[in-house]
Amino acid sequence: LRNLERAEDMERATLLAGIKWGWETFAEYLDVVDRLPKGINYAGFLGHSALRTYVMGERAFDGPATQDDLAAMKRELESAMRAGAIGFSTSRSQHYTSDGRPVASRIAAWDEIRELVGVMSRLNTGLFEITPDNWGDDADRAAKQALIRDLAVESGRPVTYITIKLPPQGNAWREMMALTEDAAARGGRMWTQVIARQFQTVIGFGTRLPFDHLPTWSSIRKGSVAEQLRAMRDPTTRAHLVQEAMHGPYSNNAVGPEMRPPNWDIMMVLDAPTGPYRAVADIAREKGILPADVLIDIGIASNLERFFVQPLGNHDLDDVLTMLRHPHSIVGGTDSGAHVSQILDSSMPSHLLAYWVRQKRAFTLEEGVRKLTFDPAMAFGLPRRGLLTEGHAADLVVFDPETIGPGMPVAANDLPANGRRLKQKATGIAASIVGGEVLMRNNEPTGATPGRLLRGSLARASN
Repeated sequence: LRNLERAEDMERATLLAGIKWGWETFAEYLDVVDRLPKGINYAGFLGHSALRTYVMGERAFDGPATQDDLAAMKRELESAMRAGAIGFSTSRSQHYTSDGRPVASRIAAWDEIRELVGVMSRLNTGLFEITPDNWGDDADRAAKQALIRDLAVESGRPVTYITIKLPPQGNAWREMMALTEDAAARGGRMWTQVIARQFQTVIGFGTRLPFDHLPTWSSIRKGSVAEQLRAMRDPTTRAHLVQEAMHGPYSNNAVGPEMRPPNWDIMMVLDAPTGPYRAVADIAREKGILPADVLIDIGIASNLERFFVQPLGNHDLDDVLTMLRHPHSIVGGTDSGAHVSQILDSSMPSHLLAYWVRQKRAFTLEEGVRKLTFDPAMAFGLPRRGLLTEGHAADLVVFDPETIGPGMPVAANDLPANGRRLKQKATGIAASIVGGEVLMRNNEPTGATPGRLLRGSLARASN
């Protein structure tokens, strides 16, 4: 759980209350998932941090694997692939545990990763997915990128990673796009996953705000909606709230999508599903008041229901379009199952169709649909999917091209142990059909559970 709590913003209490532990190995885990009722289809990657922790225990967070450790990890990975895992994944990025240490995968030597990917190479199955480390100067980044490229070439296994344009990383996003071409020229298979909009956190009174740790904010945020509104309307309390929000103190040690200091120039009011959004700072200048006053006014006017977005990357949508149009990219990299109170990536498909297809006409409807169906099915090695043709799975979404799009987000405390999450429905979808059964009709579940576990090629071949 330590690998998930901070790195993926999964509350420990929710995980402990919601997970019914009925497995030890990954093969046993897949069997549990197979038996559970499911709405949609699932497939699984064996994660490096989980594998390392399972084999090495506490040592996984401290140092290199021994030869015995590595042999045990390779056995577990082979077992997972034979049981139906579709790949192996690792992270080299700035992910930390809840106690401030790097997640276990970041401790591993690169040779450990090569050996593990070599298992899939020997079995001739599976994808390798990596969250790369794109920090450092140009030479440092180039050396790390070359390792990924060379692994794709030597292993013969497809390699995928996410590409985001992050301001501190300069041209790393262009380098990662070009890396796919370099790998292909050398005989490797490599493709990148692109988030189809800004990479952003969603913040609000219903979830979390950057100021929640500050004294006055902390005291009022423990109250009900009515109590918070009453406090914000009190002139003395409001003055303290504004002073604290404008001046902090704040920490600059946030990792990934963790809460950052407010950047009023790019903190946008989420008052329309696909934008355009207005920056809080722009509204403040227009009204001649402080940005914190604007935020409080919006909170009061919306009964604390309005949300804000603060982009972390992909700020320039022209660059996002460049990535989406690259021949070695697919739409992906979303965090639908993690950061459930910070990020709303489940709306990515409807956003693509509403924004890039209908509003911007950057893609035809057919191209947009292909990017969400056939392209990912082929990239992840899922046969007989992604096309509407005889013999393929009857997984369909019936939608109106003129109205499809994301709805507005709402906050809910409906996870186990009263865990909090963001929810977002879509407009313009008449039905979602899985395996020929209607799963959702007009945004409401039918009660059907037609979803299946999609096992990898070795498991399919043995059945």
